[in-house]
Amino acid sequence: MSKKHGKHHRGHKRDDGMTGEADLHGPTVDHRPSTARWAGSVDAVAESVPAALGQHGPVPIRPAPGIVAVEPGAPVDLGTVDPDDVGGLDKDWAKDALATERERIVALQERLYAERARSLLLVFQAIDTGGKDGTIRSVLKGVNPQGCAVASFKVPSSEELDHDFLWRYHARVPGRGMIGVFNRSHYEDVLVVRVKGLVPDAVWQSRYGRINDFERLLVESGTTVLKFFLHISKAEQKKRLEARIADPEKHWKFDPADLVERKSWDAYQQAFADALGRCSTGRAPWLVVPANHKWFRNYVIARTVADTLEAMDPRFPEAAKGIADLTVPD
Repeated sequence: MSKKHGKHHRGHKRDDGMTGEADLHGPTVDHRPSTARWAGSVDAVAESVPAALGQHGPVPIRPAPGIVAVEPGAPVDLGTVDPDDVGGLDKDWAKDALATERERIVALQERLYAERARSLLLVFQAIDTGGKDGTIRSVLKGVNPQGCAVASFKVPSSEELDHDFLWRYHARVPGRGMIGVFNRSHYEDVLVVRVKGLVPDAVWQSRYGRINDFERLLVESGTTVLKFFLHISKAEQKKRLEARIADPEKHWKFDPADLVERKSWDAYQQAFADALGRCSTGRAPWLVVPANHKWFRNYVIARTVADTLEAMDPRFPEAAKGIADLTVPD
């Protein structure tokens, strides 16, 4: 192996403070107890945890008017939420207001990225054709791609199936300074897995508690979690599926399996309701968005994201002393 691929040569200093002399005959083995190795790295570990993290507690989630926040511990009946509701808003007004919310998101995202102390995770769940892709594209329009990452979770790979069910999701959690987006998420393992009977009932039923633990870990580690359920009606889904069939340019989005899944509409609605009710917590509540009208959906979600970023109050780092007095030579 060449130097650029990381082989350690005689006397070469490694990142962990050990020399690589033994690499001539094989990898160096550190025989110190693991506690001693941790103690030797304590300064590096401490430096990797930003001081700003300790100055901020969990951010209160303030959904925009028209969004229904699920009360922690309360049962959910999606039949009581009208997917056609637009909260009395005017369509033209909402489209103009959306542009303003996007500007707020872009400005605050830059501060979050510069601060590099905390992160924001946006979780989107919906039935097929619910509008996840369109929402992400609309709400985050203009955001710097360097500070945003979208993860779309499809059928698990063989490697993912060899790990615990949260493994593939945890690996895509946004790092400090980032906005992360989950297009589908860890909730698939109590939704499609449940409806299709892919694991025994006792297995998926035990996952609600683990999901809550996972999200609590994220929040306590500096990640604010916003969870949006895009609520559409069965009639609206039919209309959207028909539109995909009618438009050749949308055929790529149509999967005949969607028609099979539609037969399980009631089962999915119950699975969604149970997930929302059992996994809405004070720190990471579920937000139900009436989503039959895309313009309303996009505006209220954008406003909620902007308001949440504002509540996080990210700050630009302090400039080095004297930088304002510097001059650039000719």
